[in-house]
Amino acid sequence: MTAAIAPPERIGFVGLGNMGGPMARRLAQSGYRLTVADASEEAVARYRASLDAKTPCDAADLVAVGRCPVVITMLPDGHAVRKVLLDKHGMVSTLAADSIVIDMSSSSPVGTRELAVELGRHRIVLIDAPVSGGVRKALDGTLAIMAGGDALAIERCRGLLEILGNVFATGPSGSGHAMKALNNYLSAANLAVAAEAVIAGQRFGLDPATMISILNASTGRNSATDQKYPAYVLPRNFASGFALGLMAKDLKLAVEVACATGSPAQLLGACAHMWAEAERQLGGRADNTEIVRYLELLAERSQQ
Repeated sequence: MTAAIAPPERIGFVGLGNMGGPMARRLAQSGYRLTVADASEEAVARYRASLDAKTPCDAADLVAVGRCPVVITMLPDGHAVRKVLLDKHGMVSTLAADSIVIDMSSSSPVGTRELAVELGRHRIVLIDAPVSGGVRKALDGTLAIMAGGDALAIERCRGLLEILGNVFATGPSGSGHAMKALNNYLSAANLAVAAEAVIAGQRFGLDPATMISILNASTGRNSATDQKYPAYVLPRNFASGFALGLMAKDLKLAVEVACATGSPAQLLGACAHMWAEAERQLGGRADNTEIVRYLELLAERSQQ
């Protein structure tokens, strides 16, 4: 397993949602021959419509995807990944020995280690390579890609992954998914802390936009004050493109990492509880920036 994977190599791609669709399109437009699959016929239709007339498009089922030497999964969670790989009609029966599966979903780090062992029994290599950056960076190919697993396999896939973003090798199997969960913990915590501060300031008489400007010129600056508040919260559009339920799931995975390593997690536990409650009240499909709305509702109730 030494040759780099370069166009026009055939790549299987499973999962054409908000993130997977633009990622698959970038690979196809870079010369790779993609065989794609998604449970939603509408998602497949959108993907096909997004390609120019000169770009090959091979939409098929999981059996056809499983015949590709490299398969990328971009699915809601690790359970969905296991299903498409290991179920009765899963791809494990059609993937050839020495095939590579690149799971770019946000999956359980512990589950990824177990899946790597199971696929290894079939001589299939698993790379966990979750991403950060949202739909905007998926569109322009500047995602942060956290790649865990066999170092030689990662290097072989580096060229195709670099079409999607910046690749960071994180270590052994599961380390990429652990890094993604911990990154999203910090992202969620930044947003929740910023929201609590802005709500308190607003109720004291401060203007939220003025607060954000001052925070961004001060030591309180973070990704939420710098990006999410100006783009999604202050305009009240709450349209970052990343679901609240997915963030709540990633926080549960971060808790899993902390528990598996015996690490302190008091703040993490509080953050995970907050997002779980927000999901219960607002629904998992709400945008993750709507955690601000949830905290505003709590503030209103405290005055009743």
